[in-house]
Amino acid sequence: MWMLRSLRVFLLVARTGSHPAGSLLRQSPQPPHTFHAGPCLSASASSKELLMKLRRKTGYSFVNCKKALETCGEDLKQAEIWLHKQAQKEGWSKAAKLQGRKTKEGLIGLLQEGNITVLVEVNCETDFVSRNLKFQQLVQQVALGTMMHCQNLKDQLSTYSKGFLNSSELSRLPAGPDREGSLKDHLALAIGKLGENMTLKRAAWVKVPSGFYVGSYVHGVMQSPSLHNLVLGKYGALVICETSEQNANLEDIGRRLGQHVVGMAPLSVGSLDDEPGGEAETKMLSQPYLLDPSITLGQYVQPQGVSVVDFVRFECGEGEEAAETE
Repeated sequence: MWMLRSLRVFLLVARTGSHPAGSLLRQSPQPPHTFHAGPCLSASASSKELLMKLRRKTGYSFVNCKKALETCGEDLKQAEIWLHKQAQKEGWSKAAKLQGRKTKEGLIGLLQEGNITVLVEVNCETDFVSRNLKFQQLVQQVALGTMMHCQNLKDQLSTYSKGFLNSSELSRLPAGPDREGSLKDHLALAIGKLGENMTLKRAAWVKVPSGFYVGSYVHGVMQSPSLHNLVLGKYGALVICETSEQNANLEDIGRRLGQHVVGMAPLSVGSLDDEPGGEAETKMLSQPYLLDPSITLGQYVQPQGVSVVDFVRFECGEGEEAAETE
């Protein structure tokens, strides 16, 4: 039977010059590795490199970065924009859910550039998050946004100027020279990343002309090399002084005055003519000097060749307890 089938195939080939599977017989057999894996592997390596770049640049998860690249056709810049938009949406959603939660923790940020000094407060729920670099970068953005706002004010200074920004005013400010969007946008991004309620509580700025000096002090300092000249802590003070002469110790005097304001929490400057007060005294110059209670602050300042004219004091979380009681 087998021989009969073979004979039929032989006769068919002889008659037609073809084989039932002739097309296959005429093709040169190809080795298994010739399905061109090379370009695919190259594309895969390229995608992996883009993914790593996107993760390093944005800090978002592997899954989100992968989805961003797929959505944007492997365009790195567009993928970054897409990620920020998605994170912002997620941040707003989280912000709405977390809105009622108390924000008693956070940081005070101090930034000085030229004749401008700013003090800002940003709050969060836990001290753990306040130590996170992403939260600290948010404080930096608020300080830079406030600094830029102050620099853009058109004023002719004959004396010092001082201003305050509340939470809603801060939210509307641009985020700073190298960032897109408003501070409100960056707050949403931080909430989306860190998963805690946060608030841009307040900011103060002081601008001084020649003949004035701003002393500053921050207590409980946390400082990161990546945060430019920003100084972070739990308490902060600015003390505005007028001086008629160059004083080599002006920076040290300013720091000591700032320490006094943080520690003694005065409510007004007062006058050198005021009677010395006790521990309950609220006029700054009449208070016992924090670093030497045997004299008043006025008695410390008078020989230094400076006059204290104003001050600002921030304490992180102050006012929250009063708000809760109300």
